[in-house]
Amino acid sequence: MLFETAGIEVAPWIPPLVAFGVSFVASMAGLSGAFLLLPFQMSVLGYVHPSVSATNQLFNIVAIPSGVWRFIKEGRMVWPLTLVVVIGTLPGVIIGAFIRVLYLPDPRHFKLFVGLVLLYIGFRMAREMMTGKKAEKGVANEGSDDFQTKVLFWNLREMAYTFRGNTHRFSVPGISIMSFAVGIIGGIYGIGGGAIIAPFFVSFYGLPIYTIAGATLMGTFVTSVTGVFFYQGMAPFFPTMSVAPDWGLGILFGIGGIAGVYMGARCQKYMPERALKWMLCLVLLGTAGKYIVEFF
Repeated sequence: MLFETAGIEVAPWIPPLVAFGVSFVASMAGLSGAFLLLPFQMSVLGYVHPSVSATNQLFNIVAIPSGVWRFIKEGRMVWPLTLVVVIGTLPGVIIGAFIRVLYLPDPRHFKLFVGLVLLYIGFRMAREMMTGKKAEKGVANEGSDDFQTKVLFWNLREMAYTFRGNTHRFSVPGISIMSFAVGIIGGIYGIGGGAIIAPFFVSFYGLPIYTIAGATLMGTFVTSVTGVFFYQGMAPFFPTMSVAPDWGLGILFGIGGIAGVYMGARCQKYMPERALKWMLCLVLLGTAGKYIVEFF
């Protein structure tokens, strides 16, 4: 099957299958899997135009709602945290889209950028694992109240909620500033920012991965909507460059992602957090190393 915008030809069953596997694992950590689909599109499929970022965000739009719905149903959605993430990342995503089109159209330099972003994420996750922080364990009772969150208070300065008998408190301005910076990187990379901000929540703020997954997925969804339409709107101003998303390819990835994200959200609380993060960490570091070596 030929995808004209992407300039590639691939069997139509491959994108959904790959997206399902990637998103199933990644969604357990609050990620859509877009940060791993990008290397697959660039290295395996040969899709290296700037529009690959927009196509990746289109995948997020199609795939994420199923997982978000599952987190809402189980009472694990921390809505104030979600709101802060969305407000912080939205302007950053727009700035990131400009940078991607104007300053990073060369695939070689973009690969270096992707490699450095993945390397940093992987390094942060590895360092957290090696500090010996105790990970939360899943339980075998689906729908247990132990996995529901309760917001105690939130204002412009501070926010607090409870989870499994523990209170988690953090600075709202700190989260907002971090979300803005992550939004810029996510806008360039085409992942919405969730793959970067989730490790920050766990590493810097000590928030349980079971409670931040819904917020980061929802934030990724909203910023991805903005990113896709922004790239689409910029396309007429760059007629010689592939900027707009490849809708056919993005939707095929999204179809697989719908099932993968939903199943990942449903199975998350049965899995040990530490094992999932080590697996993701190894994938991140391996992919980062490959891109950096290819650049040099």
